[in-house]
Amino acid sequence: MTRTLLLTGATGTVSTALIDALGDTFHLRALTLDEDGAAGLRERGIETVTGDLGDPRTLPAAFEGVHDVWLLTPNGPRAAEQSMNAVWAARRAGVERVVRLSAVRASHDAPTRSERLHAMADEQLGASGLRWTIIRPLWFMQNLFNEAGDIAAGTVRLNMGDGRVGMVDARDIAEVAAKVLVSEPSEHHEKVYTLTGPEALSFHEAAERLGEALGRPVRYEPVADEVVEERMLGYGVPAWITDMVNEYAQAFVDGHGDFVTGDVEKVTGRAPRGLGEFVRDHSHVFG
Repeated sequence: MTRTLLLTGATGTVSTALIDALGDTFHLRALTLDEDGAAGLRERGIETVTGDLGDPRTLPAAFEGVHDVWLLTPNGPRAAEQSMNAVWAARRAGVERVVRLSAVRASHDAPTRSERLHAMADEQLGASGLRWTIIRPLWFMQNLFNEAGDIAAGTVRLNMGDGRVGMVDARDIAEVAAKVLVSEPSEHHEKVYTLTGPEALSFHEAAERLGEALGRPVRYEPVADEVVEERMLGYGVPAWITDMVNEYAQAFVDGHGDFVTGDVEKVTGRAPRGLGEFVRDHSHVFG
């Protein structure tokens, strides 16, 4: 019998890569907030159901008949509540397993609001009585896509100071999630995987790797938090998210991301992708 997997956050970076990694292993059902994101998913053969993680009354139909849930909630002040709503809908529907995308070093005393909210959501899942696995990735290499214009012009302008970060390719996150999901629900039950790339790099070093992979000089220019804030607000990013991004940046300056783990290889059987490989695979993005 083909198992049904419900995807939340189905159009995001990691979920898109997860869909690719899973192939036809599952019957895929995606929870979408509205029709805007549903059409593209249906074109890929994915069943779509409209619902809102912020409104538990809209969720029963999405969870009916589901065996496994890939739980990803959007960043925002209601993230823990949205995760809780999904977990309780899963319980009521008889779901067997939830695999949840959390945040690196999620804890109640973490330096970022995102990690503190994820700690609450992780604790709720752990107490749910469901089989569960939690995935906590470090900074995505794909975040560099947001800087593609500057990188094409030869500069990376971020507020990371001299902090080092064990940044990870979202494709590796997706492949870990896929390995967990295709395994028996008991195999990775109560496991927490912290995912990083193969090395912790400063952004000076990251700029060098970018330049090597692209065949032209790229330099890192540290900027103040206010520069990043002004830029993001100018793009229409909510202030809550802008503040969260700057909290992460300050934490990374203070060494919060200066580590690597072996969890990608532990789960997938292969080493994580390095930054050079990531840039070569996406060189068209950077001009």
